[in-house]
Amino acid sequence: MSRPLDLLSGRLKLRHLVLVTTIAEQGSVLRAAEHLHLAQPAATRGLREVERILGVELFSRGPRGVTPTLFGEAFIEHARAVQAELRRAGDRIAGLADGEAGTVTVGTLLTATNVLLPRSIASLKADRPGITVIVREGTFDSLVPRLVDGETDLILGRLNPIEDRPGLRQIPLYNEPVLLVARAGHPAEQVRTLPELLGYPWILPLEQTSLRQELEQVFHRQGLSLPDDRVECTSILTIRSLLLETDMVAALPALFVSTDSRLVELPVSLPSVRRSVGVTLPETRALTPAGKSMLAHLRQQAERLRPELLAGSGEGR
Repeated sequence: MSRPLDLLSGRLKLRHLVLVTTIAEQGSVLRAAEHLHLAQPAATRGLREVERILGVELFSRGPRGVTPTLFGEAFIEHARAVQAELRRAGDRIAGLADGEAGTVTVGTLLTATNVLLPRSIASLKADRPGITVIVREGTFDSLVPRLVDGETDLILGRLNPIEDRPGLRQIPLYNEPVLLVARAGHPAEQVRTLPELLGYPWILPLEQTSLRQELEQVFHRQGLSLPDDRVECTSILTIRSLLLETDMVAALPALFVSTDSRLVELPVSLPSVRRSVGVTLPETRALTPAGKSMLAHLRQQAERLRPELLAGSGEGR
């Protein structure tokens, strides 16, 4: 049994594959040489090199040119497949380089989930459908390690303090008030003070979130303890279902209320809760082209959201 040929030793070159397939297409070494802008002796020498490497003749010579042998047909089939794969690789690399393809992973916090991120993803996909977007929900503390390690490209949501986190930078996108929210028709719709709301069950963010810490400060400044009757959750779907089906109260971003007619803002303000929504990025690692496209669409959609926020917030009243 013959030993298999080692075609990865370095002797067989890509130019050999191109030459052989071109000879097959042109039916003549001379015409192939002209097509490839080679001198005929160079084309003939190249063909002989391939045949020596393979140990077989690839073409039969005749008065009207050349025709592939059985070995030639087999080799030409594979040579064309290799060239096709390399062309696809080139197209893919070019797509990645200009942001037409690739993957971007977005870590998202509660604030950005229901309006900004969906609009930005829809806009990005309309512009560059070849980009895959992966969304990972979590708290800021749980998402930062993935950002630092490169598993996540950017974090979108309320801007958390990063003074004690070297290596991160932030880009503010807009200011969004945090409101106290309940279902339409809730018995607390006319309540004016925070103590009056303690008679109702609450939905609070998880302890490790900055919004939870700020809400605790609001309660503390008024000499109040956190509600004993509470659920701790950051899942938008769960929060909405609980609000609609019970008498629970929650602190949520203004856009969450403005886009849901079944929810209402309660007339108890939270002026001390930070409002800035934006993107957190690694300080030194540059975004991929797909990541840059995602950031551009986030900025674009944030710009469009600002008038809605001004109209619905205390700044616009």
